[in-house]
Amino acid sequence: MKRINIIFKITLIVLIIFLLLVLFIPSRTPKIEGNNSVALIEKMEIGGIDQYIMIRGRNINNPILLFLHGGPGYSQISYARKYQEELEDGFIVVNWDQRGSGKSFSLNIPKETMNRERFIEDGKDLIDYLCKKYSKEKIYLAGHSWGSELGLYIIDLYPEKIAAFISIGQVVNGVDNETVSYDYVLEMAKKENNKKALKDLEKIGRPPYKNVVSDTVIQRKWLDRYGGVERKVNTLKDIILSSIFSPEYTGIDGIKFALGSKFTADTMWGHNNDLDFIRDLPEVKVPIYFCVGRYDYNTPSVLVENYYNHIIAPKKEIIWFEESAHFPHFEEPEKFAQLAIRIKESNE
Repeated sequence: MKRINIIFKITLIVLIIFLLLVLFIPSRTPKIEGNNSVALIEKMEIGGIDQYIMIRGRNINNPILLFLHGGPGYSQISYARKYQEELEDGFIVVNWDQRGSGKSFSLNIPKETMNRERFIEDGKDLIDYLCKKYSKEKIYLAGHSWGSELGLYIIDLYPEKIAAFISIGQVVNGVDNETVSYDYVLEMAKKENNKKALKDLEKIGRPPYKNVVSDTVIQRKWLDRYGGVERKVNTLKDIILSSIFSPEYTGIDGIKFALGSKFTADTMWGHNNDLDFIRDLPEVKVPIYFCVGRYDYNTPSVLVENYYNHIIAPKKEIIWFEESAHFPHFEEPEKFAQLAIRIKESNE
């Protein structure tokens, strides 16, 4: 009995130590070998608040590739390294936990700053900082989902700062996006005679949704079930595991991710019901490359293809990722890395 008590106490102490390490050990990102390499997580003030970036690359003489994550609120510093190792050979890869997201979440962020215009200026300020830090005139910009929306506004306002834009899961039209997505889930549910899904869809009704956050969450649950979001990855699982085991995130950062997700959803979801890029942004002044998952119904690929056919640009290309849904850069990372290198080489 005495021995069992001792084992129990030792186990408890080990668990407490492990929990404290998970929660409070300082975050870092593993070093990259080489004299010209860079690997760091940096806190900086952008737009009046502290925000975090992760910078990784084998050679600081390479061009910068800045990722704008989706959501809003679906930050990716915690797990991005898992999918971007090949990119680090050809770029200085920058991941940014945007205002209110992940490591950049704070209870002190004014709700009134959670708007499209502020995010655009945050992005512009970050680009200026990176260009100055690494002596570059321009950067390559990659935007995923909400980040594709943000990215288009940035390249429209500041084309002189962007070498090329890589659009991933492009948002095209706010209302049409949700309607096409809803109709796809409804069709699949009818084929399966999925009574639970049909009941949920009937309850929330066809977009635009009355209760934007809760109704969207319900629809996305079934969209994920029918393969319209992810097919070869599980990014939520990546985030949960990386909040425990990844050096880039502490347990506290994982909690901040959860709080930030709710904060950004409450303040920003449904903000783009007025969005129509075919109407409002028919031309851009930088090369643009659309990465489209064949099975994407989160930002439906049919809408992206239509926008591609309409948009005027110095150079444009649509690249289909045949095994992917909404996350082609993570679902087919080798193909994405090869594409990014090709884009860089064609613009040198």
